[in-house]
Amino acid sequence: MAKDLAKWAKGAGVRYFMISYTDLFGAQRAKLVPTQAIGDMAAEGAGFAGFATWLDMTPAHPDVMAVPDPSSVIQLPWKKEVAWVAARPTMEGALVAQAPRNVLEHVIAEAAKDGLRVRTGVEAEFFLLSADGSEISDRHDTAEKPCYDQQAVMRRYDVISEICDHMLELGWGPYQNDHEDANGQFEMNWAFDDVLVTADRHSFFKFMVKSVAEKHGLRATFMPKPFKGLTGSGAHVHISVWSADGKTNAFADPEAELGLSAEGRHFLGGIMRHAPALAAITNPTVNSYKRINAPRTVSGATWAPNTVTWSGNNRTHMVRVPGPGRFELRLPDGAANPYLMQAAIVAAGLDGLRTKADPGRRHDIDMYAEGWKVKGAPRLPLNLLDALREFDRDRTLKAMLGAEFSAAYLKLKHQEWDSFCAHFSRWETEHTLDI
Repeated sequence: MAKDLAKWAKGAGVRYFMISYTDLFGAQRAKLVPTQAIGDMAAEGAGFAGFATWLDMTPAHPDVMAVPDPSSVIQLPWKKEVAWVAARPTMEGALVAQAPRNVLEHVIAEAAKDGLRVRTGVEAEFFLLSADGSEISDRHDTAEKPCYDQQAVMRRYDVISEICDHMLELGWGPYQNDHEDANGQFEMNWAFDDVLVTADRHSFFKFMVKSVAEKHGLRATFMPKPFKGLTGSGAHVHISVWSADGKTNAFADPEAELGLSAEGRHFLGGIMRHAPALAAITNPTVNSYKRINAPRTVSGATWAPNTVTWSGNNRTHMVRVPGPGRFELRLPDGAANPYLMQAAIVAAGLDGLRTKADPGRRHDIDMYAEGWKVKGAPRLPLNLLDALREFDRDRTLKAMLGAEFSAAYLKLKHQEWDSFCAHFSRWETEHTLDI
């Protein structure tokens, strides 16, 4: 593999590699390595101090050695002399079990034991802001219902088209770009693929969007809810499961309800069963719960769930089945770790398949207007602490994702919650100063 990367770099004109891994909080960490050194790095890995990133380690731990996975390499379309490559973090020759990409590969291997191949697609939403992040970058983007706004998307044509051109060049199969439901918000879609490929591309996409935005003097953010009153940014995931050879969609059954097979219903049943705990992964920040538990937005709808329900082609539920052979999970938001989000979805669904879980009754009502009619449906967590408690109680999901990962994630996320609680907000001053 070391020889392959060096040979590929020579043919592609690559001078540097960014050997990259994503930590537990979704931050991308990298070292810039000259091509002349990639042979050694590909064999032994690039060294990192794990404690200096969001991993549950101390300064006394040995180096984390990030071993590049050659199958993930991507040449930067906007700086072709550099290539990005996702890495498998190791320590003293063993995989770091808490590292998000390793967690996903572990769950993929579990699915493979059952002869299954999970494929997903992500709808990534983001805001384009001023360089200092204080306001929406387009001062004319003020419509009450800005979704699909033709003029607004064309005013940001330079940024959106450049990102889409890059995806076309990379062969990702991008197929649509639009202005989303909030002012300053956009969504870009590319073709679905095997779950690890999608996670790598999602990770790179976030890096690419931020880089292109900075090139244009702007700032891109995937923060779930950057502005009060506006729709938040989701990361909806379309999910299907295939045979090991990738030829047969195990979720597709033209004779079944909505075209979703028994296997698809069981996978969905696992998602429904573990949804409150999943939220700790798919909605991983304090700000996340401003999106899924938000009041009506300026446009008239949040487009986010707050109850564990599913439906046909109805966007007011946590899960919708828009067509045969797949379903869309609308719970995740823009802050979700690309690897952990996919790992948690696969783990929950795989448990559903193995236990033949029942997703429960399908509801086709408008949950925003008539949700009160649904009796007994579990509510999603109201805040990050509630989500962490749900995750901690879900022994099956923790076991599927790995004990080391689960303990590390809970520890660091509880510390984050404690940090938030120790923060004194402007709201406190405005509402309690005169008490």
